[in-house]
Amino acid sequence: MVAAAGLLLAAGCSDDDTNKANDAVASVTSAMKSPGGSATSSPGASATTTTSGSETTSGAATTSAMASGSTTISTPNGDIVISGEVYKKYVAVGGASSPLGAPEEAQESGPDGGEYQDFTGGTIYWSKDSGAHIVWGDIREEWEANGGANGTLGYPTSDEKDIAGGKQSDFTGGTITWVNGETTVTPK
Repeated sequence: MVAAAGLLLAAGCSDDDTNKANDAVASVTSAMKSPGGSATSSPGASATTTTSGSETTSGAATTSAMASGSTTISTPNGDIVISGEVYKKYVAVGGASSPLGAPEEAQESGPDGGEYQDFTGGTIYWSKDSGAHIVWGDIREEWEANGGANGTLGYPTSDEKDIAGGKQSDFTGGTITWVNGETTVTPK
C-alpha cells in the first residue's frame, strides 16, 4: 500500500508510469478485498469515516463505515467530505492510498444531476446514466479541453483501460485514446 501512495504523481496517462499506477490500483483494490486488507491515507491526509450521525472512526475504513457512504479526510486545505457514488468508487480503487490520493476540494454538482470530485491524481465523475468513473492524465486534459461533462463527449462511461500502445476512456459522446504519447478524440 505504501507503494501505491508513492505513485500518486504517476497516475493517469504518462509515459512509462501508467502501468505502474494501474498495477498500484489493482494491488490496493485486491488488498482491500482480501481478509486483513485495510485502507490507509496518503502523507498529509488522514481519514475520519462517518459510521452514523455522530460516531466516527479514524484511520482505516471499516466495513460498516463503507456501507454508510461517506468519509471526511483532513487535508492541508481543511476537512473534505467524500460521499455517495463518488465515495463508493473512491473506496473501490483504494481511497487515499490509491493513485487518486487525497481530495483537493469538496464534491461538486455536474450537468444533468451528476457529481464530481477532484483528487490529487484525477477526478471521479458520476451520473445516474453512466455510473462513477475516473478520468485522469492526458485523457482528462483533452476531455476538459473539449468541454468535459458539459461538452459533446459528456460523462465518462468507462475507467481508463489498456489498448494496444496506450490507454482509452469511453464517454457518452465518444472516445479518447492516448497512444504513443498522442491523444485522439473520436466523437460518436
